[in-house]
Amino acid sequence: MINLSQAKEEFEKYVKPYGRDNVKICRKIEHSYRVIEVAKQIAKTLKLEEEDLELAKLIGLLHDIGRFEQIRIYDTFSDKDSIDHADLGVKILFEDGLIRKFIEDDKYDNIIYKAIKNHNKYAIEDGLDEKELLHAKIIRDADKTDIYEVYIRDIESNENAIFNYDNISKEKISDKVLEAVKEHKLVDRYYTVNEADRYVAALAFIFDFNFKKGLELVKERKYITKLINRVRTENNEEEMEVIERNILEYFKEKNI
Repeated sequence: MINLSQAKEEFEKYVKPYGRDNVKICRKIEHSYRVIEVAKQIAKTLKLEEEDLELAKLIGLLHDIGRFEQIRIYDTFSDKDSIDHADLGVKILFEDGLIRKFIEDDKYDNIIYKAIKNHNKYAIEDGLDEKELLHAKIIRDADKTDIYEVYIRDIESNENAIFNYDNISKEKISDKVLEAVKEHKLVDRYYTVNEADRYVAALAFIFDFNFKKGLELVKERKYITKLINRVRTENNEEEMEVIERNILEYFKEKNI
């Protein structure tokens, strides 16, 4: 049985030593709670049974559990420059045994493991069964949806910014990154060489959504337009126009 209230209590106990006064830690705590809500919305539109609805919410709570140790050890959210936070998360939960703090029953362990391990990868690994694949897709969509929210809040706060927006406006977007956008594909982070590339890679998350609900939320909240307008200058106007046009085309392709 899944007891989300109890899981949240255990989550608060786990994150407390990392300190909410740390802006990066606070962002990830808030992100985790919002991802629960997005996962719930996606699961409801899929008309899932209550069991799967609660499981989707639990996975939302735990999907970034590896981020806290990543920040403590490396002081960065960049997996490329530190460690894969999803792999670290499943190690903490399943090798170190923390999962039993959040749910006593082990019947969902494989689903939770696969969903968290795959939530940040370029593509979901092969070989997942139907239920594992379903939850891997839900958490990927829920996570990406709220990552846009994280960036919007960052723009609006202008405090401890995630990106150096002035740099992004001046830097050249790599050809491989722009090509991925034109092909309506997710950008492989290993092709990113500067902040402009990483910013565009985040915009390109849109091409990796599995269900309509996440796409609808992104469009309703005008995330893409706001994020593009924040860095649009005379220096990158042509590239930003290409990116915006391709994303809008993608929305039309998906009937959003």
